[in-house]
Amino acid sequence: MSEKPKEGLDRRDFMIASIATVGATAVLARNAGPATAQDTAASSDDAASAPQGTVYTGGVIEGKKVVSRLDVNDLEPGQKHFLYFQGVEMPTGQHWYVSVTVAKGAKPGKRVVLVSGVHGDEMSSVHTVQKVMDQLDPVEMSGTVMAVTDVSRPAMESMQRRWPNSGRGMDLIDMNREWPGNENGATAASRHAGLLFNRLLRPNADFAIDFHTGTTGFDVTAFNIAGMDVPEIKAMVDLYPVGQIFDNHVYPGVLHNAFVDVGIPSFTPEIGAARVLDPGKISLFVEGTMNVLKHHGIVAGPMGRTGKDLDVFVGNSAFPILATQGGLVEHLVKLNDKVNAGQKVAVQRNNFGEVVAEYTSSVAGEITGQRSDAMSEPGNPLVFILFNKATAAESVEAYPE
Repeated sequence: MSEKPKEGLDRRDFMIASIATVGATAVLARNAGPATAQDTAASSDDAASAPQGTVYTGGVIEGKKVVSRLDVNDLEPGQKHFLYFQGVEMPTGQHWYVSVTVAKGAKPGKRVVLVSGVHGDEMSSVHTVQKVMDQLDPVEMSGTVMAVTDVSRPAMESMQRRWPNSGRGMDLIDMNREWPGNENGATAASRHAGLLFNRLLRPNADFAIDFHTGTTGFDVTAFNIAGMDVPEIKAMVDLYPVGQIFDNHVYPGVLHNAFVDVGIPSFTPEIGAARVLDPGKISLFVEGTMNVLKHHGIVAGPMGRTGKDLDVFVGNSAFPILATQGGLVEHLVKLNDKVNAGQKVAVQRNNFGEVVAEYTSSVAGEITGQRSDAMSEPGNPLVFILFNKATAAESVEAYPE
């Protein structure tokens, strides 16, 4: 998209809720496009109209061949393949290269794409995918698992959430508002997304999982975001031994929705805080992802723990509590705690130690995210509460979402 809102309640600022105006702005900006560019729907069809098959550029980086298009059917079975995908150009004319690992089974079968690094500060998501790939033996596999671990390379270089774009002075673009992208789009981030989706991700996926974490300054539980009304998606999400599910299709522009829009079942795991590795949460999502691969017959073996082994809380909405003052924030509840409507969840103090604000929940549900930075200015999300929104006739409260 050509312009991005700087802040506000953005699903990836916590990954589950967005202020209506921010979401609307993102959608409008994404749909506007330049006069000379194809629209996003047209660019998604490039994958069907362009020549198929793997295209090697002739380049080699650190011993790994570079491709500008990949068809996993062209790769030798029974092996792991390590490649670089040639993404969009930098201002200097060089390219951003994306790391691609393909475990090609000795026998035919389903194809899964595992994605991480759409946001540059999400390290546990990257390591989760790495650990899944470490467990795979292509000789014993049926089908293909492709891992893409650093989609937003320039953001990862500085371990920041957004893509630093220099089109009209320095701007920061949320890559998870750009999908399916546009190869002729108004920004490098849009073009990068279009190249990846059309030439790498979509053509090689029967189903896909896009891994994320909380954003910098905000911690979240282990949970999945998914449209549970889609049977193929629900079957996969139920295989994860995590305690929360956000049952919501969220909004256009996120990667897992771009997959779903073209008939590829997909969802988003969320794995704790940004900028750190959380071994406990990572292990849960590795176990769940291996269960999914077993479910699809890609690998053999008994299932691990699943959602059936836990008391899973499923909510269809997330209630945001925003700071009204500036100051130090003291949380009175923890992640995964159950809360009641009217319960106090946080207090805020100024530099004299005086209480300047107290924050209560307007809904009953479970804590699914909390600000981890100790200080906050007005407008920052402090807490998100996963809950089940009542019907319109029984609405508990109108709030930005």
